Amino acid sequence: MNTRFCSMERMEDKIKTFATYGDAGHGGITRYSLSQENIQAREEFTRRMRAIGAEITMDDMANMYATIKGSDPNAKRIVMASHVDSVKNGGNYDGILGVISAMEVLETIVDQKIPHKHPLTAMIWTNEEGSLYPPAMMSSGVICEKFDKDTMLASKSVLDRKTTFGEALAASGYAGSVENRLNPNDYKCMLELHIEQGPILESANNDIGVVTCVLGMINYRIRTYGQADHAGTTPMEYRQDALYAAAQVLTYLHNELDQLDSALVYTTGEIKCHPCVHTVIPDFVDFSIDARHEDPKVIEQVVDIIKNMPKEVAKCKVAYEKAWARDTVYFDKELVEFVKESADEADISNQYINSGAGHDAQFVSEMMPTTMVFVPSKDGHSHCEPEFTSVKECTNGASVLLNTVLKIDAK
Repeated sequence: MNTRFCSMERMEDKIKTFATYGDAGHGGITRYSLSQENIQAREEFTRRMRAIGAEITMDDMANMYATIKGSDPNAKRIVMASHVDSVKNGGNYDGILGVISAMEVLETIVDQKIPHKHPLTAMIWTNEEGSLYPPAMMSSGVICEKFDKDTMLASKSVLDRKTTFGEALAASGYAGSVENRLNPNDYKCMLELHIEQGPILESANNDIGVVTCVLGMINYRIRTYGQADHAGTTPMEYRQDALYAAAQVLTYLHNELDQLDSALVYTTGEIKCHPCVHTVIPDFVDFSIDARHEDPKVIEQVVDIIKNMPKEVAKCKVAYEKAWARDTVYFDKELVEFVKESADEADISNQYINSGAGHDAQFVSEMMPTTMVFVPSKDGHSHCEPEFTSVKECTNGASVLLNTVLKIDAK
């Protein structure tokens, strides 16, 4: 099969154009789901896709589908999807690059008149980030029956604590029909291109990540209980300082976890301290521990370490609670190899890689064959304004996506 290549000029134009929707003024964007800026991006998607003759539909969660017909009217669709919403002060590549690349694949096929049997779809997932209306991956969670729709519609804005996702959905003009949802009867498989959001590809000098899985993970809450007293009048030997105890517990966890597999990553990203007053000894601290690894046996070792923490530290009670967990999600092996072959045949450097971050693709993988394509992130930065991937690297990714789609179509 002849290798096809996407247009660097078209990719650069799309990247620059979409970066204007939600431009925060210093190199990045804030583009919350169903915001005015988000709708501007959707309008741009619609304009460009209609220009190549694609049919646009929406489902009941405002997910958008732009489809060009194939030569076989009975063939299932091949869909390429990602999201256009961002975190606050995010970058110009997270999510949106997957949509831009899907658009570019369709534009290349139409421009080069590449024959194909299957209908081909570029898709926008609604509210992947969950940054305004939690949780993350909301719409794919509803479509894939991970989340209850009514519960999601009731999710309140983190800004005003009043507006619900359901109200924003109704006001957006993008709520469509349940019948238009992604489903295994009408769709053959899904592909998602994304920036790596880490430093691995760049450090290895590879342009494509052939994604094999999304890492399993656990999230626990660790709590320490002390006694609130006056900061100036309580001698040190009488104190039950919950924050001091929490610091020791956190250090203990780090020391123990560092002895496990070197591929394990773990993070404490949230700490709540009560009463959080500078003149009062803290009586309660609650912090998160997030750990991720492909092998469930390593995750079990992490849980054992948490469960075997000292039950009392610095005269404070120590407790834990499991918040949530997920198993490692493996992508379809045949699709993974199609990505690998496409990169090899295009002479684009590549490597197998896993995803430590969650993506809509992980939910969809339980519904139909699914895989992902990663492109490098400069200095590993993501979810921040310095996020950057060169136009050449972006175009390489789109070309690999294109040829993967053509391999699926041919088979």
